[in-house]
Amino acid sequence: MAHWVTVWRAAQLVGVPRGVLQQRVRAGEIELADGLVSTESLLRLYPQTQLEESGMLERVVQIRDEAFGRRVRERLLPSQEVLAQRLFRQTQELADVQRHLQRYHALVLALRERVRHLNAEARADGGADDPRLLELQRQLNDGLARALATEPVDVLDVMDDLLKVVSAQVTLRPSGHQFAVEGHDSLLQAGMRAGLKLNYGCGNGTCGMCKVRVTSGQVVRTMPTDYPLSENEKAQGYVLACAHTAGSSELTLETLEAAGPADIPPQQIVTNVRAVRALAPDTLLLHLQTPRSHRLRFLAGQRVTLGVAQGDDVHASHAIASCPCDDRNLQFFIPRDAEDPLAARLFGGALKAGDAVTVWGPSGDFVLAEDAHPLVFAACDTAFAPVKSLIEHALSLDAAPSIALFWLATRPDGHFMANQCRAWSEALDPFEYTLSTHDDVATGASQMAAAIRADLFDIDCAFYIAGPAAFVETLRHELGAAGVPASQLHGEITA
Repeated sequence: MAHWVTVWRAAQLVGVPRGVLQQRVRAGEIELADGLVSTESLLRLYPQTQLEESGMLERVVQIRDEAFGRRVRERLLPSQEVLAQRLFRQTQELADVQRHLQRYHALVLALRERVRHLNAEARADGGADDPRLLELQRQLNDGLARALATEPVDVLDVMDDLLKVVSAQVTLRPSGHQFAVEGHDSLLQAGMRAGLKLNYGCGNGTCGMCKVRVTSGQVVRTMPTDYPLSENEKAQGYVLACAHTAGSSELTLETLEAAGPADIPPQQIVTNVRAVRALAPDTLLLHLQTPRSHRLRFLAGQRVTLGVAQGDDVHASHAIASCPCDDRNLQFFIPRDAEDPLAARLFGGALKAGDAVTVWGPSGDFVLAEDAHPLVFAACDTAFAPVKSLIEHALSLDAAPSIALFWLATRPDGHFMANQCRAWSEALDPFEYTLSTHDDVATGASQMAAAIRADLFDIDCAFYIAGPAAFVETLRHELGAAGVPASQLHGEITA
């Protein structure tokens, strides 16, 4: 019998991005019933030979494999308390189903006996067998035989039942966004890893900004908190997302999410330099770490102002190169630039691990739009920073059918993270990249536009372009001339 799952869960089961399944739904290859997908249709599109190669099934198999046991326990399985609660809930559901089946079975048997008795009474009165009663009795016998018959187990049903124990599915209202809670993650951490724009502040149970209302399912507290919820809030089901995890396999939360940059408040945080490391002869990685009690809330693709108070105050604006899911660790790609006082200090060795750097921000609207278009990113030199943040965010969302990167270098060390691009390409089926070089920005951008069209990226893609003005404007013009709507062209001009 068909089992029905959400598109989000279906993507997990067959090991493909959610956007791929959504595309197949739009193409009519998958039919939805009340927003759900049948496992029968999934198995037709993704037969068993493909399922065995999917990442989801590998994770299930790893649970039985002793060699992977420690990694699974550390990264996939929740705590014993949470696991016990989810198992208890599953056992309750199983007991309910068994009780209903027993009652239905008894009802069918009683009905069959009643039909037999009525037919016997008809014969006792001197009449013949009632053909209608005989047909009803035959239907009852055949139906009971089918219900009791042993059939092959649907592998997706088994995987779905296992997923309900080791990970929980959370649905947010009113947005309808969904994400998985795995391992020891709190609701807030899991939502952040999924790329959602949740409201939060300290992340440690002090400020109360991550307050959510549980409307369905159960939660488990994971740490003590200082923020006092009122008795009325507790009665309505409010909890702090940073201090709770999912206690049931399915959970529905009511909360507001940021719609865009305007919903992210300005912040000022004193961070510490965690590391300064050379990525290439003329490019440094600056790694800043925020206090545990004061994390930077930002959207992928945004930038901040960095300030250093050593003698004369030094300020410079740079794009964040890391994903918002790791809000304590902020990364920046700093090119050698005599006109940038922060870069001069970094390359001169004046800024070292442990030094204080003040962060103001975030700012900028170079962020992902919420749609299901294939994504194409174009970057020039160190403008790869906001693009990297956007790519990591897109991978967390798991909603894009495909992701492509085009990266132009106008200097010898322009592709300073080529290994990262190679790693994405090898690990992710829907990701591909192209590295190009040219010492003239506009000419390199024009050649890149030709390469994009030669690679058959059609106009129904969303393009995110970051680099100098000549780079962004050239690509905007040539892609627009090729038919790409202006609404699908997003640009960020860097210095």
